[in-house]
Amino acid sequence: MCMICPTMYLGLDMGDDQRTRQHAGYKPKTTAALQDIEDEEKEMMFEVHSEKLANAFSLMATEPGADIRIIKNLRVCLDCHTATKFISKVTYRLIVVRDAKRFHHFKDGGFACGDC
Repeated sequence: MCMICPTMYLGLDMGDDQRTRQHAGYKPKTTAALQDIEDEEKEMMFEVHSEKLANAFSLMATEPGADIRIIKNLRVCLDCHTATKFISKVTYRLIVVRDAKRFHHFKDGGFACGDC
């Protein structure tokens, strides 16, 4: 784990972030999880996906209104896709996520090319 990661986890209150997204209408998409566990555990697993952590870190490290660009080597899961739409809506930011297959452009709670 890199040196900045513990700082990010300490500075990141996942409960606040989750409450903000739920207030905006976000509901976790737990159907994507294939494990046979309770929905609450699935939600906890989804909270630490790399793109959500990257979004949180970007929000903490950049000026309000700045664009966010995230690059990852795996596909974006349905829950992270939905969460990123809501993050773009409540923060009024352009968020561009590059995954293994395409660029995802989120702005004002929408996805540029329609939902995946």
